[in-house]
Amino acid sequence: MLYEQKFLLALFLTLISEVPIVFVLVRYFYKYKDIKIPTIVFVGILASVLTLPYLWFVLPAFVFNQTLYVMLGETLVVLIEAIIYYKLLKLKLLDSLVISLIANIVSIILGLLFQMN
Repeated sequence: MLYEQKFLLALFLTLISEVPIVFVLVRYFYKYKDIKIPTIVFVGILASVLTLPYLWFVLPAFVFNQTLYVMLGETLVVLIEAIIYYKLLKLKLLDSLVISLIANIVSIILGLLFQMN
């Protein structure tokens, strides 16, 4: 499979795992009932669509050590997505960080499980 095809598959897996998690956490765990459902879904999609290409296509050009790449890349993605949730959904900063961290951990685990098969 081409690298670009793997990226599209990763994007699909990321979206189908992270967006529902973001939605459930925002709406039902943190109880931000005033944020409309389409807004949560749109911002969840936007966060992944804005960060994943950098993780796959930009960062590898600058970080050559695989361990450093994963640690730095995932940390940056969590922080950037948290800022997106904080700014666009008007969440508390700590809530945004936790939501981003949980969504990304699940996404990473699913990606690793999918990769093993």
